[in-house]
Amino acid sequence: MSRAGQILVAAFVGGIIFGIGLTISQMTHPEVVLDFLQLDDLGLLLVMGGGATVAAIGIQMGARTGKSAPLTGKKYGLRVRDLDSDVIIGGVIFGIGWGVAGVCPGPAFASLGIGNYVIIWSVVGMIIGAHIHGFIKESRAN
Repeated sequence: MSRAGQILVAAFVGGIIFGIGLTISQMTHPEVVLDFLQLDDLGLLLVMGGGATVAAIGIQMGARTGKSAPLTGKKYGLRVRDLDSDVIIGGVIFGIGWGVAGVCPGPAFASLGIGNYVIIWSVVGMIIGAHIHGFIKESRAN
């Protein structure tokens, strides 16, 4: 299998595992997310904290070995980025969308996978927002 094929298979398998985790944790249910955001049910805090912990350990282990990532060949490490207006505005828009709809991109696609097709409107909004961002970024560059 070619390198591109290996990356595609690994991404697909990783996405399936991630989607299963989101479904088991009930992040695919907007009402559960909204209860979390209103501080009525803090169970998702454990889910997010668990994910962040596993990711942090994995990044640290990868960085300490000095090895490259098996699929991309890039060195492990953090990509530090300056805090600029794009990051702040993007975070605000993301937060508002998450609070209004009760979904973020990963759980939205996992929701579609389990047959919650009402979420399609949120996904359409995300796609439109991504295109608007690309248009604005391109017009700034010119």
